[in-house]
Amino acid sequence: MVVAVEPHSVFKEVYWAKFEDGSRKLATRNLVAGRAVYGEFLVKHEAIEYRVWDAYRSKLAAAIMNGLETVPIQPDHSVLYLGAASGTTASHVSDIVGEKGHVYCIEFAARSIRELVDNVCAYRANMSPILADARLPESYASLVGKLEHIYCDIAQPEQAKVLADNADMFLIPEGWVMLAVKAQSIDVTKEPSEIYRQEISVLKARGFRIRQVVNLEPYDKAHAMILARKT
Repeated sequence: MVVAVEPHSVFKEVYWAKFEDGSRKLATRNLVAGRAVYGEFLVKHEAIEYRVWDAYRSKLAAAIMNGLETVPIQPDHSVLYLGAASGTTASHVSDIVGEKGHVYCIEFAARSIRELVDNVCAYRANMSPILADARLPESYASLVGKLEHIYCDIAQPEQAKVLADNADMFLIPEGWVMLAVKAQSIDVTKEPSEIYRQEISVLKARGFRIRQVVNLEPYDKAHAMILARKT
């Protein structure tokens, strides 16, 4: 039983749900009341419904739990989400940006985007599912305009390059990017820390200032979140 829901002290539209047993979990205000996306708990407090945000299912939530200092995604902003999959994290981003914001969801796998459309986007007017390869931003340039943020969570060998290519086309000056680095998708023979340094160097060479790197263990093994801003 939830006993209180309090705003996060730093991040807009992110909350702490506090329970009777003394535990607390991240949550976002549910944009579609009564509907869960991935089996998450729905809790009500003072007539408002929230979705508990599982850090073991969402790398963005894991980064917040592990000390992320800035979540640049804000209400009313637009986000390009590379690798939206079936919409677990993207749906929480949708909650955060709200009705006046928008999330452009790029996904290459046909099965994942069907789930994204049927279970998530069909109920959320602020999300646009786009079946496309994130390595080819020109293929969806007519559907996505300039925006404030890019969130990248793809299983590709050149994750930082893909992000930077999309940023060149869509990101506004001084815009923010978040890159969830999957070390084993890049090179299973190297230490994750070496992979993180490699991807950071790519972003720096492409004109980004690195603001923070957050290791995502124990929520995700061999993963890190890189927060950076375009110079």
